[in-house]
Amino acid sequence: MARKSPAEKPRAPKDRQFVTALARGLDILRAFTPRHPLLGNSEIAQRAHLPKPTVTRLTYTLTQLGYLNYSPESGKYSLSVGVLALGYSYLASQDIRPIARPLMLEFAEYARATVCLAARDNPYMVFLEVCQGNPTFQMRLEVGARVPYGMTALGRAYHCGLPEDSRAAMLVEHRKTATKEAWDGFRASFEKAVREYQKHGFCVSLGEWNKDVYSVAVPLVSRDQSKVLALTCAGPPFEMTRQRIFEELGPRLIQLRDRLFAATGGSF
Repeated sequence: MARKSPAEKPRAPKDRQFVTALARGLDILRAFTPRHPLLGNSEIAQRAHLPKPTVTRLTYTLTQLGYLNYSPESGKYSLSVGVLALGYSYLASQDIRPIARPLMLEFAEYARATVCLAARDNPYMVFLEVCQGNPTFQMRLEVGARVPYGMTALGRAYHCGLPEDSRAAMLVEHRKTATKEAWDGFRASFEKAVREYQKHGFCVSLGEWNKDVYSVAVPLVSRDQSKVLALTCAGPPFEMTRQRIFEELGPRLIQLRDRLFAATGGSF
């Protein structure tokens, strides 16, 4: 599947309550990533798929509000502390994290792998908690990092946790903006994931995202079905063999998911 801009967004819904200017401002903030911490207006316009004059006005506004820093020397912007404050407030509101971490760490040490909890952010999955369990092979992941939605076990598991009508709507929306090649790959990936989930209760990614990483994931759905997270176990192929994933780690990850659901009462 072809990679897309990190800031690519779904089309604005045809809703009079939808504030396009606000959505564009958030798209600009999403354009910044660990690999692209400094961006000029032209770069932001390209990554956010917005006209440069619009970007210029919005970056000025976001700088005045404390969400962006501007460097006159380089003529580029970077995220400011205001974004961190929002992110910290979100993480602090996630009651599941302190409950999940000790259980995740126990599993990570058993599996000799990395165990992560994540939520969806448009075409990416964002890590809410990361536990490393292999002292000699630690994945370079941290809270707040993002990985592709369609190529990872995390994204596939999240997709399978959605109600059927939501899955269908997401695919329809993606088809509107994707190239034919990207759409064919995206659709095939998720059709396979749904079949896999229906058969095994978990989803896998065996080197599709990164040839050196095999992973298995399950969805974690709140009792009222208003919230979907995903839980994954990932590591090198020599630890995460296909046989071990399907016979041992996948079933155990389901058990971990069920323990988390029970520990939170299904409310998180």
